[in-house]
Amino acid sequence: MHQLIVSPFLDGYLAVRPGRATCVRLPAERYEDIQHRAQTDDHVPDWLATTATEAWGLDLNGQTAGSALLVREPTEFGFARASWEINLYCNFGCKHCYLGERPLAGLSWEDKVKLIDIFRDAGVLWLQITGGEPTVDPDFEGAYRYAYRQGMMLTVSTNASRLWKPKLLRLFRDCPPYRIVVSMYGATKESFDELTQRRGAWKNFHKGMVAARNAGLSLRVSVVVTEDNAHEVDAMVALVQSWGLDHHVYTNMQPTFSGTGEPLLVQSTEHLRKRPVFQGCNAGVTFFHADPHAKVSICKIGRDDQIDLMAEGVDGLRRLGAISDRLMLRTGGCSGCSLSGSCRVCRPLAKVYQEAKAPLNAYCQHADTKEMVHA
Repeated sequence: MHQLIVSPFLDGYLAVRPGRATCVRLPAERYEDIQHRAQTDDHVPDWLATTATEAWGLDLNGQTAGSALLVREPTEFGFARASWEINLYCNFGCKHCYLGERPLAGLSWEDKVKLIDIFRDAGVLWLQITGGEPTVDPDFEGAYRYAYRQGMMLTVSTNASRLWKPKLLRLFRDCPPYRIVVSMYGATKESFDELTQRRGAWKNFHKGMVAARNAGLSLRVSVVVTEDNAHEVDAMVALVQSWGLDHHVYTNMQPTFSGTGEPLLVQSTEHLRKRPVFQGCNAGVTFFHADPHAKVSICKIGRDDQIDLMAEGVDGLRRLGAISDRLMLRTGGCSGCSLSGSCRVCRPLAKVYQEAKAPLNAYCQHADTKEMVHA
């Protein structure tokens, strides 16, 4: 199994190590040197062996490039990252979930392989596998291993309830993830089980976190704050800090992507945060999102004008840039606003709020400003 991945990335080249955050930028001539050595099974060059020792404490001296390295080929597509909902099904029933219905449905194994090949051919180096709860998909382990073998740095978004399972621990030992992002829903059994609407959720979460930490997995925690657990914010953060893990506190819920407002009803209003001014993003340009049926959109939120990759293949991604430009226009409920240049939400997110008939002040900081006008 490869120890380093050497890959084109946007307008340059990177060397990365699975399971590690450190990246090393490479000039074109050094990428070409490594590419040639991998094809001829020559030894890893001295300069790369030195870099590997300094960056990752990795000894590549005397090893052949073909065995130690996975060299990704250049692609005409400019995509560097993608997210994939392998399945919407979840073993929790969280009140704040933006997915709405969560059926146990998705691609066949053969089509999952085809989709991962498309990710690779599009240039995707960082792939986030999410759900639902991704680890409940019957093909999760196989899909994860296959994507790993294609030279992708993998992030798994999970509720941690299954991280204690031996087969998952073996999987992540054999194929280290770039990161596992865990959602945390409370600091006690009462609040955790209430928000997830599952008895025993806290027990399984805690069991999974103990096993994952003991296995030395790269973990980051999303602390989710709602009205059910708002009184435990400090306790949740303190627990994560006692584990020595990075965390992010997530307070602002969004409507379901199908346009209903149930998640907004469980927000803790006293913990809502003002979003930064939206200054654009790379959705649909260097990043895209795939749902369980390989319908691709510019991101998880902007799901209009999806592209069926099973029907169109990798060439379908050529249309994403134009779709992104169209979806980002301030149209619909935002047209005519003289203050749109300082808006704090992207247009696709604003559209989701509008479809859910959410109050204007739920997503627009200009709700009470008299200068706001409509066409």
